[in-house]
Amino acid sequence: MTDHVTDPSTAQPVTSVPTYAQVAPGAPVFSKAAVVASCVGFVLIGVLQALYGPAIPAFREEFGLSPSAAGLGLSAHFVGGVAGVLLFDRLYGRLGNRQILGASYLLMAVGAAGFALAPNWPVALATALLAGLGFGGIDYGLNQLFAVGFGHRSTAMLNILNAHFGVGAILGPALIGLVGAEHYPAVFLAFAAANLPLLLCLKGVRDHAPHPTAGDPESGRGGQVLGRSLGSVLAVFVTLYVLHVGIEAGVGGWEPTHLETVGYGAGVAATATSVYWLMMTVGRFLVAPIALRYSAQSIITVSCAGMTVCLLLATVPGLAPYAYAGVGLFIAPIFPTGLPWLNKAAPQARRAGAVVIAASMVGGVAAGPALGKAIEWSGIRAVPLLLCVVSALCLAATLWLIRATRTADSR
Repeated sequence: MTDHVTDPSTAQPVTSVPTYAQVAPGAPVFSKAAVVASCVGFVLIGVLQALYGPAIPAFREEFGLSPSAAGLGLSAHFVGGVAGVLLFDRLYGRLGNRQILGASYLLMAVGAAGFALAPNWPVALATALLAGLGFGGIDYGLNQLFAVGFGHRSTAMLNILNAHFGVGAILGPALIGLVGAEHYPAVFLAFAAANLPLLLCLKGVRDHAPHPTAGDPESGRGGQVLGRSLGSVLAVFVTLYVLHVGIEAGVGGWEPTHLETVGYGAGVAATATSVYWLMMTVGRFLVAPIALRYSAQSIITVSCAGMTVCLLLATVPGLAPYAYAGVGLFIAPIFPTGLPWLNKAAPQARRAGAVVIAASMVGGVAAGPALGKAIEWSGIRAVPLLLCVVSALCLAATLWLIRATRTADSR
């Protein structure tokens, strides 16, 4: 699920559907309580995504599953997430924001409760898909609203919002570890209940964003794409999202194996991987004040360059654990910083945000098999080098986008 910029706008095509763009002063999209509730919502979607993996041993024992069959739980969640993003994008602007977010929280609650109480594995998969629908709605809905709801602070606020996803991703496995995998139904039921109080905070969310002000430099002219087709720009944004999420998932999935292969113990390898995820969370909090002073383009360029250098350093066994922590720090801002840039660069493409968020989820799913095939050919020791090549492609995509999305004012 996440990527946000300063003074973004998301103007829709000229239709009867309301246009979403920069919010006028005095008409905030979120009350202070709703901002806090939104951050809690992102903690919850982080928890949900992270619960399935640690609970796999219990799934296998309860339902008599093979490892691959048990892994379908997370796959169903991601399929539901992609569908949720695309579904709620179609409803965005047609229904009120409160209805969309409220339906998403209810879907997550019902799906999680159904997963906890499922009598068999097919029912469990169906309810995981249902929870994923709600997950996608929250991921898309809050990212989209934060990207247009805070003016020049949008990039900073998006990084803070997505940092809370990381908090949840750390808490999820910790909860399963605390109560034991065999008690996963209780954790999923507690998660379902935790969604319900957030419904009370939706009254602090503005139901419809105002139309852009005519002549606002941020609402149209500042988003012109020069010398490139809009389709090319969107395709490269999607490529950037797929590749960077592939790196994120690739490091998270293969760092322990790589570290053990180059001589580290299993405990050290597991701890280093936890530090990687922690640094991703910390990085988003740290970049929030930076985003108030520097452009999204600059932040993402530095992030991709730093990530590439760190992955290259990870090929040195003695530096590998620290280098992977650096990867987590540098990759952190890319997702929450890219969406505001996209919204500002191509405000006429209303569905662009949904496409890149959905693409990020697809990237996470595809990363495992793709990297696995590459590792079969090159060996475990080549993991950081393979990811370094992908990171270099992210940097190249970013530099291309900077040139392609220069505005009329910059000529």
